[in-house]
Amino acid sequence: MKTNNHHARRGFTLVELLVVIAIIATLAGVGAPVIISQQKKGARTEAISNAKQIGMAMFNFDQDYGSYPSEATGTEVTKNNPDSGLTFGSTNSNDYFRQMIAAGYIDSEKPFYAKAPYTKKPDNAMTAAKALAAGEVGFAYVMASATEPLTSSGNSGRPLLVAAVYNGASDGTFDTDIYDKKAVVFRIDNSAAVETVRPSDKKVIVGGGKTLLQGGDKDSVWGTDITPVLKAPSKSTGATP
Repeated sequence: MKTNNHHARRGFTLVELLVVIAIIATLAGVGAPVIISQQKKGARTEAISNAKQIGMAMFNFDQDYGSYPSEATGTEVTKNNPDSGLTFGSTNSNDYFRQMIAAGYIDSEKPFYAKAPYTKKPDNAMTAAKALAAGEVGFAYVMASATEPLTSSGNSGRPLLVAAVYNGASDGTFDTDIYDKKAVVFRIDNSAAVETVRPSDKKVIVGGGKTLLQGGDKDSVWGTDITPVLKAPSKSTGATP
């Protein structure tokens, strides 16, 4: 008996395969930017949430110690919590944030994370040698000077925490890629928001064309008496966000 092969299944021709590959490539090209944009938005959302947790801890710290973390409060924290085993410095934001862990205002390293090329997910090891180690902090800490913190009684629009600074630097420039040309800014009034980063110089521009950290100006949130200093995070070499 003869077999009818008219409806037998045949394979794809080379042309058909090329068409399918082209369609898949097109869809991938269209979808990839959307996926990347959503990832960056997610990173911003996480940073905002973490900044608010740090901000609340800093508010409570200020209420009890009379100021935000500084070299002076570090001495007091050590005296009040001699068994913490943690040490503080004044070089980077990790040094200052560590005071809040030692004093019991935050019991985890996780809120200090913000995605950046120089950060890594905290391991939550709270021992003296490992608490907020290099790379486990993504936020820079804004101070009134190299040694003096901002005060909660100052202009409420002054930034207190920012992310993500460019290459972990303290010059007021921000990474334009991590948060899709945005910076995360937490202010003294406990508000956290995203601000636009100008690609040409990596600065955040606020009212009147002034930069976010441009002090010594009577028309800015800093007034004429403050030129803010940025304490950048301690970078982790070869960290993978």
